[in-house]
Amino acid sequence: MKLALYLPNFREKVTVGELEDLTALAEDLDFDSVWTLDRIVVPESSDRQELQYAFGMIEGFPKGLPVSSRGQWFQGMPLIPWLAAKTSKVRIGMSVIDTPYRAPGVLAAELGTIDHLSGGRLNVALGAGWMPEEFAASSASHIFPKRNKHVRETIEVIQGIWNNEVFEYHGEFADFEPCGFGAKPLQQPHPPIFFSGLKDPKRAANRVATYGLAGWIGIQDSPEDIQRWRGEIQRELDELDTARSIDDLEISSMIWFVITDQDMDQTPMGKGTNLLAGSATQITDMLKRYREAGLTMPMLWPPFADVPVAKTLDDLKRLKEEIMPKVEAM
Repeated sequence: MKLALYLPNFREKVTVGELEDLTALAEDLDFDSVWTLDRIVVPESSDRQELQYAFGMIEGFPKGLPVSSRGQWFQGMPLIPWLAAKTSKVRIGMSVIDTPYRAPGVLAAELGTIDHLSGGRLNVALGAGWMPEEFAASSASHIFPKRNKHVRETIEVIQGIWNNEVFEYHGEFADFEPCGFGAKPLQQPHPPIFFSGLKDPKRAANRVATYGLAGWIGIQDSPEDIQRWRGEIQRELDELDTARSIDDLEISSMIWFVITDQDMDQTPMGKGTNLLAGSATQITDMLKRYREAGLTMPMLWPPFADVPVAKTLDDLKRLKEEIMPKVEAM
């Protein structure tokens, strides 16, 4: 089981120094990867719990974000090349890049350059976004009803640009004549592409088979969720004329992580369950269940509030040095 760190760049207040300390520790502890979070805006209506949809479109969650509109968070995309310069071993990426906020050709070209800056350590995770208010602030309201089609076109444009010296594309969201876009990524045939969301297993399987995707990223998924999702995608892959298997995919999930002194209530509460928030014993047992269910890379997500970075640094050390040896010994 690989370990990934989800940097808390989306927090009421966080410093560059704190992000640097977390990244340096992840590298020292031989984590697989470090990821940033994509958040363009926090609408003021979120402070009043008046967003159009619940957080992440997750059932049972409030219609507000866990950070206020006046919070001093950092944008995730500029942090990726910064991570490339600050590290030498860990893979880097953003979970997930909401494609409707970026022009597909520009995104492809910039990611190609970042792969060079990192020495070929870039992961690319793509998703559709969920907040209409954020689409409006990004001048992309017209894309919201067709956001999943935008993701598909973006994948096609990215792979076309990366795999051809000169490329042209004629779609709804990208339409251009043959062009060169500069340096191709170092990784061959290209950086691994992860996808997010898509709880429709048929559509997910089609994307895996059509585009050769490398991984899936969920949010707060229980071991039962992981096991069911893997099984459903595999059944759909079996129906397709493809050699791809669910075992070809890196299966990850963004999960809130903190080690507590006392046991936490583990009663299932959907996405709000304390999955990796609990005592060392609880986290050990949960990671064993995740491993059995087929989660290959938990993405550890420090809580949005009330847990200082110094505490998270200590928790990451305990996880690597005390907990993971017990998990791997199963």
